[in-house]
Amino acid sequence: QVQVVDAGGGLVQAGGSLRLSCALSGSTSSIDAIGWYRQSPGKQREYVASNWSGPLTNYAASVQGRFTISRDNAKNTVYLQMNSLKPEDTAVYYCNAQVGGRWYWGQGTQVTVSS
Repeated sequence: QVQVVDAGGGLVQAGGSLRLSCALSGSTSSIDAIGWYRQSPGKQREYVASNWSGPLTNYAASVQGRFTISRDNAKNTVYLQMNSLKPEDTAVYYCNAQVGGRWYWGQGTQVTVSS
């Protein structure tokens, strides 16, 4: 079992930055990958970024070059640095930990970008 707690959302103006955090606990050594997803009102949850063990990362085209996912293994925390934010980035952001095909989700953190 893995526990996931995401945090760091808030209100920011377009062009600004935020850093989300994803604190992991439990069987963290079993985690295969960490992912960030987001969901806007009336839309399906969409993929944002992933990080596997080591430096391997992947990003959705809509955030490539603006968002950076990173991991601090000593703190069992994964970060999503979001720069050059746009109003269309407004959503609830969710972190998940993938363990042997099972996904563990955080509770979500709201990001609102004003124009």
